[in-house]
Amino acid sequence: MSMLGSTEASSALLKHKSEEIRQLMLREIGQAGEDKHPGLVRRVLFARDIQGLWYLRSEVMAVMANTYGETLAREKMERISSEFKGLLPGSLAARPSSLKR
Repeated sequence: MSMLGSTEASSALLKHKSEEIRQLMLREIGQAGEDKHPGLVRRVLFARDIQGLWYLRSEVMAVMANTYGETLAREKMERISSEFKGLLPGSLAARPSSLKR
């Protein structure tokens, strides 16, 4: 087992959580987003690991903002980002935004 973030996560746990996050991302993108952005859907489907999914968040956010509007997209992205807690090295963890809503 290796240390990722502040928790010890096994390979099996990372694989399981990666699949959960992958499916959550696809659900949040929605059918309309999937139809308009098949390339992003492929990248989400074939991301190799939890870090690959983490780096796709900005593209997912852009598609969701285009599909649902900025406010709803931010709510959806907060749900997605929260699923990564304890699974990433500290240098990749989300930091509080300085942007005011």
